[in-house]
Amino acid sequence: MQTMMILVIAVLLIGTIIWWFFGKHEQAVETAQAQNNHQEATVVVKGGYSPETIILKKGVPATLNFKMKDSTACLSHVVFDELGVDRDLTKQKVTSINIPTDQAGDVDFACGMNMFHGKVVVK
Repeated sequence: MQTMMILVIAVLLIGTIIWWFFGKHEQAVETAQAQNNHQEATVVVKGGYSPETIILKKGVPATLNFKMKDSTACLSHVVFDELGVDRDLTKQKVTSINIPTDQAGDVDFACGMNMFHGKVVVK
């Protein structure tokens, strides 16, 4: 009986690990709010990025506000490789980053350790 319990627990753990790494997970998507020819969105940093995907309108200046609610070292920086941006999020509660919207496409961002990811979609 004990062997059977161990086998069941092991199978459940393996299934959970496979789901965690390879399963389809719901991603939060938000469209930036436009006002006075400027668009803005807030990304909450707490155990990851929420929303993970932000949609911006092409040609309208945009700002992403990263609101820090997590003190882990991994999430202390946000990096936009394509834009050459590496910002420390621990210096203030909200860190604003201007995003160029002159070209349509995707701009990926990640934490300093490249473990948590997000994306900006310019349409």
